[in-house]
Amino acid sequence: MMFNEVLEKVRNLFFHDIAIDLGTTNSLVYVRGRGIVMQEPSVVAVNQKTGQILAIGEEAKKMVGKTPSHIVATRPLISGVISDFDVTEQMLRYFIERARTKQFILNPRPRVIVGIPSGVTEVEKKAVSDATKNAGAREVFLIEEPMASAIGARLPVQEAGGIFIVDIGGGTTEVAVISLGGLVLSKSLRVAGDRLDQDIIQFAEQEYKLLIGPRTAETIKIGIGSAFPLKEKKEMPMRGRNLVTGLPEEILVSDEEIRRALEKSVKQIISEIRSAIEETPPELLADIMGSGIHLAGGGSLLRGLDVLIQRETKIPTKRVEDPMTAVVRGAGMVLEELDELRDVLVETEYLEPPR
Repeated sequence: MMFNEVLEKVRNLFFHDIAIDLGTTNSLVYVRGRGIVMQEPSVVAVNQKTGQILAIGEEAKKMVGKTPSHIVATRPLISGVISDFDVTEQMLRYFIERARTKQFILNPRPRVIVGIPSGVTEVEKKAVSDATKNAGAREVFLIEEPMASAIGARLPVQEAGGIFIVDIGGGTTEVAVISLGGLVLSKSLRVAGDRLDQDIIQFAEQEYKLLIGPRTAETIKIGIGSAFPLKEKKEMPMRGRNLVTGLPEEILVSDEEIRRALEKSVKQIISEIRSAIEETPPELLADIMGSGIHLAGGGSLLRGLDVLIQRETKIPTKRVEDPMTAVVRGAGMVLEELDELRDVLVETEYLEPPR
């Protein structure tokens, strides 16, 4: 026992295991023993003439909509699923290399846990695993995002009581019921933060004949977006190009207009939550009525969303602490206690058996 403890301490000096929340919009990186070390947009700028990666993360996001035709700033993941394998591999390599410590000359390849949507196929899981290994991982584990969010929120996932978690990210909304360390049921809806941005873009075009970009739409969503009427009215300038005159124009929009623009997508999310409630076993539903619905992910920060969900479901609803980092914190906690929490990881047909 003493020898094993010494071996573990020596191992921790050299093996800096990593957890990655590989999100459609943002990716976060957790290093064992150090906590969250990186939060970057999941954007890569590529020179299409040479195939060279010019920038990754925040630097690449600044280029969106501002590059010459041969340079494309793109997201290599769509709805949490890899759409461009090579670019995703490069992005993962960038995250892993930046996260690995330069403290020692001997710096072995890390074990990596990656958060994935609950609805992905075996082929999509293998794509994530292969890309992570090619990017420099010694061993890869996968964890479903709702499970990671619940662990990150310090909810008792291994107990027999029911836990209802809703993780609203950039590309997907994950709805899950957890009990005894596993997902009793899960639903994955491809309506989340990105769709809300698109709703605002469509609203600007239809109502004001104004063409705006995704970054402007996101800024407006964060600034005055809401799912439930606010106590104080909010307004914000919306700048773009008038599709009729072709000239730049600024329109003042209200929180009520943006709420109306987001209404359809918000209703879809609530419909998915209600559907999951209807399918939840009665005994677990009794527990959930006491413990409530827990909201995680950046999309859960939409003003009044918790209030609207509670009104529609009749179940107490609250955001978890720091919802944007819940997945990576949960994956990091599994890293720290891998032997005790190994059961919560995704079982796959192709991954190497644990060492």
